[in-house]
Amino acid sequence: MNEKTAKNVSKFLSLVLRHSPETIGLNLDENGWADIEELIVKCNNKETQNQMTAELLNYVVENNDKKRFAFNEDKTKIRASQGHSISVELNLEEAEPSEFLFHGTVEKFLESIQKEGLQKMDRQHVHLSKDKETATKVGNRRGIPQILTIKSGEMHKDGFKFYLSENNVWLTDEVPAKYIEF
Repeated sequence: MNEKTAKNVSKFLSLVLRHSPETIGLNLDENGWADIEELIVKCNNKETQNQMTAELLNYVVENNDKKRFAFNEDKTKIRASQGHSISVELNLEEAEPSEFLFHGTVEKFLESIQKEGLQKMDRQHVHLSKDKETATKVGNRRGIPQILTIKSGEMHKDGFKFYLSENNVWLTDEVPAKYIEF
């Protein structure tokens, strides 16, 4: 499998499963699941460089370094693990985080974060990482990474809820600035 093809398919799946299923007229259920047969048919009805196949989907799900996508048990449905800007119910269970979690960003956002904390913006949750290495990878996508340390244990004690996605991304509704070490 060509890695460039896999990366392009991953980006396209992020678009249709996290943000804009209407791009191809795809139906997602309330939990964000899409029928694989429908996804393949609708992808192949669009003018794409690569024809979507079950084999290609399987490769992308199994080999995505961030495990962005998941199949249901019988592999008839697929969904994004987190990061949605559309309303879906992922049925995540509340979890207790470690004392510290991390968030990767870039310098241009630091002033705003210092004033307003971390906000979910157009997504359903703020995304946090369990380690600095992962947060660095996230921050690298937009430039020179700035790693923020989140006092997640203190937040949890103060009543903030945390969830752990299927691909081990920590999620919460917001992180007030007082819980952030810059």
